[in-house]
Order: sequence, then structure tokens, then C-alpha cells
Amino acid sequence: MLQLSDSLINQPVLSLRTGGSVAMTLAPIINPNNLKIEGFYCQDGLDRHRQLILLYQDIRDIITQGFVVDDHDVLADPSELVRLQELMRLNFQLIGKPVITTSKHRIGKVSDYATEVSTMYVQKLYASQSVFKSFAGGSLSIDRTQIVEITDTRIVINEILRPQPARATAAI
Repeated sequence: MLQLSDSLINQPVLSLRTGGSVAMTLAPIINPNNLKIEGFYCQDGLDRHRQLILLYQDIRDIITQGFVVDDHDVLADPSELVRLQELMRLNFQLIGKPVITTSKHRIGKVSDYATEVSTMYVQKLYASQSVFKSFAGGSLSIDRTQIVEITDTRIVINEILRPQPARATAAI
């Protein structure tokens, strides 16, 4: 099932053992190489000044009330996660990233994305266009298969097929 980014952020992390909230998700940790959400930065429910990491594999279920985990113990201190250190330093953000085509045609900026919650792969990007262009075309949905390259400064996609105006032919 696909879920938009807003439904993954600012969600309670619920413990099966205690039956209550143990943390609150703040932001995703996105791997730009494969567009996978590796985990979430969380605000600890026991110590509000402490930030912890919830790894995607520790999520038992995602329900309307929030993320379900076994217990508070699955939340890790960022310094303990050696394999994620480089991703955390990158601090890759999808929202606001410019989207261009391979021929350098500017499409817009990423305004939202949809994630397949069973795998935590970002499946679709939604690019909003400038105010002038949005009157004519609105926002665009970009499937992950259309993405050619992701850098720190932009996302490059394959060319978009543009509808051609119908031409009337004269009957002879």
C-alpha cells in the first residue's frame, strides 16, 4: 500500500509491550542510491530532548494510529548505527529537490512522494510546477522507473511525452 510522506512524519511510535506511545517520528532517513527509507529520526517519548532512530525493519505494522514496534528498546541512538552514519551525514531530502529531464528541461520541484510501506521504497514522486505552468499542466506524477539520476542538487528523469494538438485535415 502506498502512503504519502505526510502520513509517515509526526506519527506516534506505539509499543506492543506497553500499549502506549514511546516516540514520535520526525523525518525519514532516505538512501538516495535506491530511494529506500532506511529508518526515521524520532523524538524519544521518555526523554523529549533525545533523538533516536527507528530502523524500518523494526516496524511491525503501520496503522492509522502510528507505527507499531515491539518495545522502546528497538529505538537506537544514532551513534550506535555504524552502517547508517554516511546516510545520516548526507541528510538527503526529497521534498524541494528540483526535477529536470535528460534534455535539461525543468519540470518543477518535488512537493511530495509516495512510499510502499511493506518495502519502504519510494515509488512515486510528485513534482509541482511554477504558478504559471501549473495553470496549464498542474503537478506531475513521476514513477521511480522514470528516474535516471539522483544528485545532491537535482533529480533527472526521462523525457516526458507531451500531448500534441490534434490537427484537422482537409478532405479532398
